[in-house]
Amino acid sequence: MSADGAKTTISLNIEPSHLNMLGIVHGGVLMSMMDNAMGLLVMLAESNERTVTANMNTHFLSSAREGTLICEAETIHRTGRTITLRASVMDGDGKLLAWGSGAYRKI
Repeated sequence: MSADGAKTTISLNIEPSHLNMLGIVHGGVLMSMMDNAMGLLVMLAESNERTVTANMNTHFLSSAREGTLICEAETIHRTGRTITLRASVMDGDGKLLAWGSGAYRKI
């Protein structure tokens, strides 16, 4: 994991429990990685604020069965109460598996 306030990167080694009945990583695993990476970035940037995920959109592009998943997130827009981010999940070879955006709301 790395985080510098402008970008976060997290990784996950694929285990059998991450696979769906087709033998590929379940979409929920990819979405959870993106929500975690984006949420971590929000928490670092807004350390004095409590935030929650208000909305997430995900686009699934490809699949993986084994290896390591890498997720990167970055902030793309900020208003008074809402922070919008973008995240991407790649396999260990850099192949894009999914990308998404999330809006995080200060509460």
